[in-house]
Amino acid sequence: MSQVSSSPGDSPFQTEPHPRDEARQYVLPLVVRIERGAPPARTDALETAARAVLLLLSDERAAGHGEWAQVVRDWEDARIRKVVRRARGSEWRRAEALPGITVHGKSAQVRVFPPVPLDGWPKDLAKLQVSGTELDDPEPPVGADRGRPVLWLNPDLEMSAGKTMAQAGHGAQLAWWALSDEERTAWREAGFPLAVRTADPAEWGRLTGSGLPLVRDAGFTEIAPGSCTVVADHPALR
Repeated sequence: MSQVSSSPGDSPFQTEPHPRDEARQYVLPLVVRIERGAPPARTDALETAARAVLLLLSDERAAGHGEWAQVVRDWEDARIRKVVRRARGSEWRRAEALPGITVHGKSAQVRVFPPVPLDGWPKDLAKLQVSGTELDDPEPPVGADRGRPVLWLNPDLEMSAGKTMAQAGHGAQLAWWALSDEERTAWREAGFPLAVRTADPAEWGRLTGSGLPLVRDAGFTEIAPGSCTVVADHPALR
């Protein structure tokens, strides 16, 4: 589990103690399909997870009086948490039967679900494994197109693919929140193009000091609290 930090004040992404901690805590579940003989490429899984978060945030069911709107508001009023689990075969089919959105990448399939209480996961999701999401890229990813949104990963951190998928989702969410309505519409209508890449170590300091949305992890798993994990570099925010 993790959360994000972007700005002081009333942000749900602070790592410091906050009145939001007193609210009932929710988590956004993401499930990645990992079949034994055909695991997805790591970078494709990261990008597909980020798009999945954006598709849920922009879905009409998550807005206004939509069927997911209240639980999304409750999630955003507390800490922002995301958890990635893996499924295959019948596990995946049961997950797909639950309300959510399945997003297809080139090789990856990720299903995102409306937020659930931290202590109230649906049975078919609760029994899925968090571990075992170690994925690789068959070939190194090509350089990112700087004309499109890029979620830059901290080059000094080692994280599992599942952990990194959650961090990429955090970065995408921060970028979404920072955009105007017109910019959000343009991104959505374009199909949410984006890339997830590891930053050049020489560039990381500049990126973290650029004023772009920055994810700071709460340190529940894998890395130290307050670690900077992702910079959300959307062209409209530069």
